[in-house]
Parts: sequence; C-alpha cells; structure tokens
Amino acid sequence: MNLAAATEPPATARHDRRIIVALFAAGLTTFASMYSAQALLPSLSAAFGSTPAHTALAVSLTTGLLAAAIVPVSVLSNRFGRTRVMRVSAVTTCAIGLLLPFAPSLEVLLAGRAIQGVALAGVPAVAMAYLAEEIGSAGLGAAMGVYVSGTTVGGLAGRLIPAVALEAASWRWAAALLGALAAACTAWFVHTLPPSRRFTAERVDIRTLAGDLVGHLRHRTLLSLFGLAFVLAGGFTAMYNFLGFRLTDVPFELSEATAGSVFIMYLAGTVSATFAGRLADRLGRARVLTTAIAAMGLGVACTLPERLPLILLGVLLCTAGFFGAHAVASGWVGAAAVGNRAAASSLYLFAYYLGNSVIGGLAGLAFGRAGWPGLVGYIAVLVAVAAILVMTLRVIPEATTSVAAAPDESTTGATEAA
Repeated sequence: MNLAAATEPPATARHDRRIIVALFAAGLTTFASMYSAQALLPSLSAAFGSTPAHTALAVSLTTGLLAAAIVPVSVLSNRFGRTRVMRVSAVTTCAIGLLLPFAPSLEVLLAGRAIQGVALAGVPAVAMAYLAEEIGSAGLGAAMGVYVSGTTVGGLAGRLIPAVALEAASWRWAAALLGALAAACTAWFVHTLPPSRRFTAERVDIRTLAGDLVGHLRHRTLLSLFGLAFVLAGGFTAMYNFLGFRLTDVPFELSEATAGSVFIMYLAGTVSATFAGRLADRLGRARVLTTAIAAMGLGVACTLPERLPLILLGVLLCTAGFFGAHAVASGWVGAAAVGNRAAASSLYLFAYYLGNSVIGGLAGLAFGRAGWPGLVGYIAVLVAVAAILVMTLRVIPEATTSVAAAPDESTTGATEAA
C-alpha cells in the first residue's frame, strides 16, 4: 500500500473511493452507449432495408457530433463545474438511449444517435480534469487506471451485450437491454459522485483558448500525431463497422451473436497498449509506432482471404496494432505539448472521433462498391498514410518533457477514447 494513501484521514480515503467508483460507472455507461450500435448494424440494415453505408451512420454520427462537442464542453466545465457537466451528460445520454428502441424509422434513430453524440461528450471531456483536481497525486495514477478500465469494459459491453441479445430477440430488445443496463450504471454514477471540493470556476477566455489551439496546430509533432489519430481511428472503426456484414454473409453465414463475439478481440488491445507504452520508454516512440502500424497493416491484409481462422488472426493483429499505436501516440501528445496540455489532448480526441465519424462513414462507399476487398484497399491506404506520418515524426527529436500533471490532460485522456 502507498504510504501516502495509508496515512490519509479516513474521511478523505472514503471520499476518494467514492470518486473512483463513480468515475468507473461513468466510463462504463458512457462508452457502452457510445458503441452500442456497432454490433446492431447488420440487424438495423435488414430491419429498415437500408444499405450498410447508410446504416453505419448510426456509429459515425454519434462519434462525429461527439468530436465537435469535445472542446466546447471542456470549456463549459471550467465555467459551470465538472460534476454538473458530467451528470447532465450521463443522464441525457441515458434518457436518449432508453428512447432509441422505439424509433419508428432509421432516420429517427440516426437523429437520436446524433443528439446522443453531443450528450456523450461531457464525460470524456471532463472526467480526467475532475480526477486530477480531486485526487491527491499519490493516488492519481491508480484512479486514472480505474476510470480507463471502466471505459474499456463499457466499450466492450456496449458491443458484446447487444450482439448476444440478438440471438434471442430483435434489435429493439437488444438496444433496450443495453439502455436499461446503462441507466442502472448512470443511477450508480449520479448517486455516488461527490461534489467538487477543489474546483474554482473560471471565466471563459475564448481568445486565449483559440490562441492555444492554433499554437498546437502549428506544432509539427502534434500535427502529425493528430493526423495519426484521424487516419488510424477511422480505419480501425471502418473494419469493425463492416466486419459483421461479412461474417453473417456467405460463405461464413455466422449468426449475429457469433459474429458479434469477435468484439472480444478488443481485449488484445488492452494488452498491447500496456506493452507498447513500456516499450516506447525503452526503444523510442517512433520505433514502437512503426511496429504497431505494421502489425495493423498485416492484420488487415490477413482478413482478405475467405478463411475464417485467418480472418480472426487478422482482426487480432489489427486490434493489437491499433491500440498499441494509439497508446504511444496519445502519450506523445502530452510530452510534446507546450502549454495548455488540456487543449492539446482535446484536439487529439477531436481528431480521433472525427476520424471515427468521417473515415468510418466513407468506408461504406468502398464496401458497397467493391465488397470486403474494396474495404481492405481503403484501410490499406489509411495505414500507408499513417506510415508516412510516422516517418515525419522520425525526423523530429522526441520530446522528453516530464509532465507532472499529465495524466489528466494527455496519456489517459486520449487512451480512454478507444
């Protein structure tokens, strides 16, 4: 046990535990809601008679609107308070999620998912800053780890639970089940979250914020890292968006629940992200990034033949490669940023979710015109762009800045985006 934690007053220790438990629940409910539509895409396409590209907007609109709201919501939290913004975000997200199963048409469902994307932004944009303010430095790393684990479990549950439910029920019941579980976690979060003790409202200075954002966009290293987040997140999301369509179609014809179980591969990303971060400290960030992107490219290529074991191996490699690259790139943002690292982290998250939305959505055109081979070619181009961006990073000396308060603003703030 940490000595500082052991000597904390009992009241402070209990308060910190409440914060950690509440943020775990927040990460779980938020990220489960965010990705709940991904496993439902084949069922939605069949139910509404829509093309895969049109149906995939149920994911792309959510992440796109979330990207647009990340920076404004983080600014609003400085003015109106961390806990208020997070509570409003979680409750609104939950309410919309409970209504989505009753959508009479795909258009209404897509509109609901778009609004849900804006509502979702409150937790990922604010949670890290709240933890950094409220938890002492001795316990901050552990608290961040618990929150990130909540987002990981939530992302997996949001994809896996609806997929399993489809085995016995329609997409509406699957979505309702996920909505009910998210509501329970939201109630847990709202009830447990204590008020801020160390937050001080700040006046919103748009001119200063704009100057910080522009400065980060002019930073060569940061700009390349934002580009990496955009293309890699988009390509990775594109693969998972349309993988279900391929596995449920000939020649495999798997059930939707069986096809959805492929999301368990996300656990490979949890492992690879941890190892990639450690290796980056020993071998250098650019070298580890190159290896991770190469693994992602090899994995995508392995999904091309119509052999199920090879496809699963390819998905595993692609997932491990993506999360490894994402972990290294997000950590590099915190080390490279000069001043207002929270703004740099917000820009990274913006690029990440924008890639999810724009590139993940446009992938439907490639899939619709040329099937899986067309999608593989599309993702291969994105991986090639990522490799070029890493080459530009190789010629820039790696930042070795030690960031005392970085976890709330950089590494974990970006890592939880997955």
